[in-house]
Amino acid sequence: MSSELLILALRQFNEAISAATVIIAASMLLYNLTRGLHDRVVRAASVLLACVTAVYVGDVFIAIAKSSFSVQTWLRFQWIGIAFAPAALFHLSDALLSTTGLLSRGRRRRVVRILYLYGVVFLLTATGTDLIVRDLIISPMAMMRAGPLFGLYLIYFTAATVFAVRNVLRARRRCLTAATHRRMTYLLLVFLTPAAGIFPYSLLFPEPVPSNTLWLWIVINVSNLGIAAMLAFMSYPLSFFGSNKPDRVIKAELLRFMLRGPVLAVIVLLVILFVPASRLLGLPGVEFLPFAAVATVLCAQWGFALIIPRLERLLIYTRDQDQARQIQEFSERLLTEADARQLIEATLAAICDYLRVPSAFVASIGPNGTQLVQVVGSLLPSQTWLSSPEFLAVAAGDGTPPEGLQVHGNMLVWQSFWLVPLRSTRPNGHSGNLIGVVGIWARSPQPDLLPEEQTIFDALTLRVARVLDDMQLQAELFAKLEGVMAETNTVRQTPDPVRYGNAAALARSTQAIVEHPEFADLIKDALRDYWGGPRLTESRLLQLSVVSRALEENENNPARAVRSVLSRAIESLKPEGQRSMTTAEWVLYNILEMRFVQGRKVRDVAHRLAMSEADLYRKQRVAIEQVARKIAEMEQGAQNGRGELGTQLD
Repeated sequence: MSSELLILALRQFNEAISAATVIIAASMLLYNLTRGLHDRVVRAASVLLACVTAVYVGDVFIAIAKSSFSVQTWLRFQWIGIAFAPAALFHLSDALLSTTGLLSRGRRRRVVRILYLYGVVFLLTATGTDLIVRDLIISPMAMMRAGPLFGLYLIYFTAATVFAVRNVLRARRRCLTAATHRRMTYLLLVFLTPAAGIFPYSLLFPEPVPSNTLWLWIVINVSNLGIAAMLAFMSYPLSFFGSNKPDRVIKAELLRFMLRGPVLAVIVLLVILFVPASRLLGLPGVEFLPFAAVATVLCAQWGFALIIPRLERLLIYTRDQDQARQIQEFSERLLTEADARQLIEATLAAICDYLRVPSAFVASIGPNGTQLVQVVGSLLPSQTWLSSPEFLAVAAGDGTPPEGLQVHGNMLVWQSFWLVPLRSTRPNGHSGNLIGVVGIWARSPQPDLLPEEQTIFDALTLRVARVLDDMQLQAELFAKLEGVMAETNTVRQTPDPVRYGNAAALARSTQAIVEHPEFADLIKDALRDYWGGPRLTESRLLQLSVVSRALEENENNPARAVRSVLSRAIESLKPEGQRSMTTAEWVLYNILEMRFVQGRKVRDVAHRLAMSEADLYRKQRVAIEQVARKIAEMEQGAQNGRGELGTQLD
């Protein structure tokens, strides 16, 4: 009797492990999808994870199936993963080998396609016939017997796995640095985990006898537990592929994803599976389950919030903890424009409530003139009034004030407002500079603040001055950071093949951009945002060598650098002689100059050039292709070291 209870417990534990494996595999698959599938390693790993997910989903539904037909259906469903796993394994090994610089000359790619074709054949055969699997067995565990053609699948699986391991070994030998060699070693150690987890071992052995059932379930549980752990570990080395972020960022993102994703899901799953068993302890069981699940999520999130910073210091920021802490504190202390406006609004509201006035405002004064930052109440000063020389003279408090101005200490009476100039408190020559003005609706012809009111009002205006001062300081800081970010933008936007020794891929990356069929579309997007916009500042054109050189000439401003390259390409299409709106040789240049540089509408340009809008669109496409060709020539010249001017003269 005790043996039967132990077998039942092992079966339930195996169900939990199978469900946990599904969660881990599916989470890793979703993590890959969120990072994008532009990288071949990521695509191959995603296919392999999908195979693992399909097999273990089948295990979960087999455990809860109620009829023999359902059990057999899910056993055959598992062949979606079993049939394609060897092909996906070889595909991943080929992608890893290519990452190290040993590209396929066509043979390995053909083998990958052939293996996937074999997978289709085995899938159709296993699900539609009894040639691969046959004869369902329910007791002591759900399984099927091997069919007459199962040996062919065994050959297919063994050959693909052996050559896949061989490819990974070759890739590991090509990684010469300690870091890349270590990560490829990690991959090698866990590389066979998916294959070991999905192979149908039951087809190799005869039907188990009841006396061996207990040991069989022990072996299955230990094996599945190890597979789940190794599969989770596999996410670490794979996360570095296809990413253009620094290692510390990748590790931090993966750590947070694993804790808040699969780890949390597995914990909740265990609660759902084993809380009903709490009836043995006198608890309400199923009735207690919703509360237990919610409490588990809340407690786990609270625990993660406490341990994630410590884990990051122990596992990620091992050498540069001070810099990491400074970066985190820097991001936490920065005020966005919305944050600053909210602080100023709250302070103005406090001023209005305390002084019993209906309206107040804050205006900033800087190189770009006077701008209204925040207003409380419905009585607003006009922008024209704020920009007038009289207001600036009032706010500055320097020189001869306008006629009729009333001055009361540090407070000025102007129009319907009491004004208080705000001055910078920053050192290094900034202290005392005028940065803005606080205006409150005059509750009387002249200020009548009581001493207590004056003290509180001075404290609140000082707070506004500090917030406004911080906004201007951050604006200066961001202007300086923009240049630094522009210099690192190219490196950050480009996936890092150098991580695994493929330095040649880095040189090919910019060439691949100009040779891509959609290169003209990149040029079109950049032209549409010629005077600023995300299609210009976040364009892949920033990866080009010619744009990198233009950064130095444009104060490290990425938008200006791309715009200067586009301008040079457009100007290179300009014919010689006097400009004409009707001559055929001027048409392309006129379209580019008027549509994108001047920003005119299609209807206006078509009317000016005396053509239909449809004809304009056709010629505009030709003009953009010409610009793309010119920039491709400029890029080739930049890579050859001749420079852009020499390329254009050619």
